[in-house]
Amino acid sequence: MSKKIFIGLIFIFIFLSFVAFQGAMPEPKNKRVQNILKPYLPYTLEKRLGGLTIVNKKTGAKEKPENAAIYKRLDELEKKWGKRYLILKNNTLNIINDQNITIKTVKLNNNKEMDFIRNFFNLTQTN
Repeated sequence: MSKKIFIGLIFIFIFLSFVAFQGAMPEPKNKRVQNILKPYLPYTLEKRLGGLTIVNKKTGAKEKPENAAIYKRLDELEKKWGKRYLILKNNTLNIINDQNITIKTVKLNNNKEMDFIRNFFNLTQTN
């Protein structure tokens, strides 16, 4: 009987570890588009003794979420930035600044890139 309980506890521990690991994973991103956007995103990760810190490059403000939630929080901040500074027109993504002036235009090559922009940043296409 105790052997069955021990094996059951091991499986429960493995299952809970897997669920926690999946919950801490960031959303999948399109590599090409993410690399193009990276210089314009105002957030970066900074290593510290206790883990990672999210730093706003514009203001210098630092945010120290729990290590298990840092990538989820970074995704939230990037999505909020994207709603304000990205405009999707047909197959083109415009990056704007605080004065609503286009600073970069990116041609999206395929539907995967379009879907990533629409879904991750929750953008609707304008004409």
